Amino acid sequence: TIVPISILVYRAQQGAAQPTDVFLPILLATFAATLGGVIVTSIYQKINLFKPVLLSTLGGACVAVALIIWGFSKMDSDLMGVVASNVANVLLLAIILLFIMSGVLKRVNVYDAFVEGAKEGFTTAVRIIPYLVAMLVGIGVFRASGGMDWLIQIAERMLRKHPDHITFYAPLCTFFLTVLVGTGHVVYTLMPIICDIALKKGIRPERPCGVASIASQLGITCSPIAAAVVAFTTISAANGFDITIPQVLMVTIPATLVGLLCAAACSYKRGLDLDKDPKFQARLKDPETYQYMYGNNQTLLDKEIPASAKRAVYVFLASLVVIVTYATFQQLLPPGVKMNIAIQIIMITAAALMIMFCKATPKKAIAGSVWQSGMVAVVAIYGIAWMADTYFANYMDVMQEGLSGIVAQYPWVIAFAFFAVSVLINSQGAVVVSMLPLAYSLGIPGPILLGVFPSVYGYFFIPTYPSDIATVNFDRSGTTVIGKYLLNHSFMMPGLVSIIVATLVSLLITSIIY
Repeated sequence: TIVPISILVYRAQQGAAQPTDVFLPILLATFAATLGGVIVTSIYQKINLFKPVLLSTLGGACVAVALIIWGFSKMDSDLMGVVASNVANVLLLAIILLFIMSGVLKRVNVYDAFVEGAKEGFTTAVRIIPYLVAMLVGIGVFRASGGMDWLIQIAERMLRKHPDHITFYAPLCTFFLTVLVGTGHVVYTLMPIICDIALKKGIRPERPCGVASIASQLGITCSPIAAAVVAFTTISAANGFDITIPQVLMVTIPATLVGLLCAAACSYKRGLDLDKDPKFQARLKDPETYQYMYGNNQTLLDKEIPASAKRAVYVFLASLVVIVTYATFQQLLPPGVKMNIAIQIIMITAAALMIMFCKATPKKAIAGSVWQSGMVAVVAIYGIAWMADTYFANYMDVMQEGLSGIVAQYPWVIAFAFFAVSVLINSQGAVVVSMLPLAYSLGIPGPILLGVFPSVYGYFFIPTYPSDIATVNFDRSGTTVIGKYLLNHSFMMPGLVSIIVATLVSLLITSIIY
């Protein structure tokens, strides 16, 4: 993307002094990758790049980039940082102005298009954001009560009881925890335990860690309180495909479990065993490294769980049962109350009960990672919905004309669009909010969209998501890696296997049901 908003947001969250410092290096890297793509495509399609217009355009761009690199090579590190930061800020502003000037030159009423997109984006977001805030309140208070620690203890006991099969049991644990709480950020507490068990058992930690991190995100499309699921049902109902949350889960849960088990099977003997890995054995020869790997135990079993935390678990699980019951039998809902409103009421009520009877403090709830990451998602969903509606409203005719043929013949190809957008915006809920209305406007049937629903998870492809980065840091053995060439990382294989299999199985299930 031209403006790497996600990276800038992550840097700002982590306290970077100048979050925009990386913009210029990213721009240069993007230019190099684009130039390489143009050259490869021209060779494959036999395009003559030596035509004066093409040569002058590419040559001018290359000269400009070369001058930038030469200029920076003449600066010391302090001056380079100041110049890079200022240039990045100027370029960001210039790009925004370029969009506005482009609209003016094409005689597009930029202000009206911008405001209209905001209206439509707000209409879309207002159906999702209140629910998302209510969910964050419920989950944040639940974590603040200590209830999550009890669930992690239960999972740890099972994993330590069956360490030989941790490559299968670890992803199942992270998957079902996500299904219960509606967010994949539960992995932060459990992943160090998974790494510790695998390492002490002599199993290559990359095997369970890679697939367990993938599983924690796969569970989002299978959770009755996940924003992506609620958004899917809400937007589908607005487009004539009436489907309930339990009906969605009847498709996604079995399909995703099949994909997850296939990924775990592919990971079972992945890489060299630790006793046969020369890199790992070489690291063990260093006494400090050996102490770092084996000197500490990662466990929650020695933590005493108070009765109030266990009560919080019962309250939270009871709220899930009520949500699923109402979602299954919506005739039980009071007149005029829709399902998304009912979920908000139930989650806020559960949060209030946990505060009153389970010693959960609101201050601790909003200080947790789930609340902070979730509020970033709230802003992102509105911004993405705004952007999508502004863009799609102006180019809908062009997109329908260009895509209608292939979509009519192969409607399932929309899965590739879902996956690609997910890689860019790092949010399954945001993918649904931005892309599902477009898919319906192209005439794609609801059952097909339900079948490709698992494909909204694609941000493992480029390992910048916090849970993947955290998993790499948690693995003290160093076997879970990003990779020298970025894409050859530990999450690529289990991610691709699970998504491809889950999507195929989901399409098969929907073809049988519908």
